[in-house]
Amino acid sequence: MSHPPPMLTKVPTSKGLKSGSIGIGPTVALGLAAVAPAYSLAVTLGFVVLAVGASTPAAFLLGFVPILFTALAFRDLNKEMPDCGGVFVWITRVFGPSAGWFLGGWVPQMATFIASAALAEVATTYLLNFLGLAWIAAEPIAVAAIACGLIALSALIAARGIELSAWVQYALIALQLVALGGFCIAAFVAMASGTTPDGAEPPTPEWFNPFASGDMSGLVSGVILCLFIYWGWDALIAVNEETTDRKGTPGKAVVITTVILLVFYVVTATAAVGFAGTAGITNPETVSDVLSVLGPQATGGLFGQVIILAVGLSALAALMTVAVSTPRSWLSMGTYGALPRATTKMHPTRGTPTTSILWWALITMAITLVLTAISADFIGLAILSVGLMIAAYYAATALASVVYFLPQMRTSASALLLKGILPGLGALLMIGAFVYSAVDMLSPEYVGLSWLGIGSVFWIGIGAIALGLLVTATIRPRFHRYFSGTTIPRGNVATRQELPSILSNETEA
Repeated sequence: MSHPPPMLTKVPTSKGLKSGSIGIGPTVALGLAAVAPAYSLAVTLGFVVLAVGASTPAAFLLGFVPILFTALAFRDLNKEMPDCGGVFVWITRVFGPSAGWFLGGWVPQMATFIASAALAEVATTYLLNFLGLAWIAAEPIAVAAIACGLIALSALIAARGIELSAWVQYALIALQLVALGGFCIAAFVAMASGTTPDGAEPPTPEWFNPFASGDMSGLVSGVILCLFIYWGWDALIAVNEETTDRKGTPGKAVVITTVILLVFYVVTATAAVGFAGTAGITNPETVSDVLSVLGPQATGGLFGQVIILAVGLSALAALMTVAVSTPRSWLSMGTYGALPRATTKMHPTRGTPTTSILWWALITMAITLVLTAISADFIGLAILSVGLMIAAYYAATALASVVYFLPQMRTSASALLLKGILPGLGALLMIGAFVYSAVDMLSPEYVGLSWLGIGSVFWIGIGAIALGLLVTATIRPRFHRYFSGTTIPRGNVATRQELPSILSNETEA
């Protein structure tokens, strides 16, 4: 007789987080904010159109498939193992401590740090332009300094408590959705009234057929770009211990968040291509910042400025979400002895990991300043490499779901489909995206920059991953209890009475 896999329920009774603080609405808001939909569309939509033309809505639909399959894995693993450490805990439990620290800790954190540096600078640039201070936005040192100020502001709000963070995100995500919705309405009205710019292309059913373009290489490139544009929703898992139902609410929020993103992305892509046409979007002056250019054209100057503001606040909202999610991941890692004990220090009344938040802010500021010092374009190159890291840890999480729920699949057809086949397909698609991206980045022609005959973006992405392998091997003696499988065992779990003593014996920072 088959038995379901043992559940990771015997964990410390509390890490100090305030349970029951937020419901499904704020959790979804955090997930949406982490994706930064207005910013993601503004800077990525043009390149998707460049890859697939009028089939851009189809690319968003197709790119959603591996995201949905991976989201199912996140939903089900969270239901079984609700922990703010999320992928770190799940991958450790299934594949062991080294895989957990590397694929559940290092890889997503490196992707997040690179993205955070970019988000801080993007938010600074857009907000300065909105305020009519474009001359300051053209000075890298000034931008980096202001970006560090926004990082500090994000850390301060995160340290004040999860409730304040959630309400701030409500306001910021509402502005983004209003801005995107306003653009779509104005674009469709212009199409209906025949007042679109020259080159407009009325939508057709073929736009939603992934194979209508006949260009498989372009379609794959477009889908990979879409993986980046959807990325970030999993940040809401970090607040699962503070939701009203830690097993159910985050899983529901994951699915709701991804579906909302799908709807807004497909509708906005259809509106943009229909309003300006593929030639208008791929114009060199438009392709890298579609909404800021097309927004004022479609809605007029005043609301167009609202769209520019929304893009800047979108990046800021994502940065604020990272200030919430990353320190909670460290809190979990510290609780299980995979990071120094200092990461577990909590504010006595606000229920926030204050030390981890401070570390996050200082490290993010340092990375922002270093990348800016290397080159004004280096952050952009680093962002292109993030897709490799996203595909890697998403694939590992989906595979963890397949392995973890294997006993249930032998006796349940629904478990076989929802916990096995679909996450398994999601993992294969993510692995395929990783391999395709890595091969593409190998070319010295990739973004026109190379070193030793290999694309610079490849060096950044694979270099960050290779460095993670070295770091993981190096720190094993330092965190020997975690790496020995004592704190998160495979197959069984330490009892609540055992775990505090295990962790108290871990060498303090």
